Amino acid sequence: MCVDEDRKLVSELALATRYGKSIRAMQRWRAKGYGPVFMRIGGSIFYRMEDIEAFEARMRRGGEAQ
Repeated sequence: MCVDEDRKLVSELALATRYGKSIRAMQRWRAKGYGPVFMRIGGSIFYRMEDIEAFEARMRRGGEAQ
């Protein structure tokens, strides 16, 4: 999934696949300010794994903390 193992960068397509969403859905999320923090590098969108994990932690609901 990561495109750069040293920096743990994840492509827009890889994140869309992880969440079972389309790239267009990811674009809508960004336009609304929703989703993980992203970076635009040379016209491409990337996400840091630590930002993805932080977003997922914020979205966690219910159950008991582990």
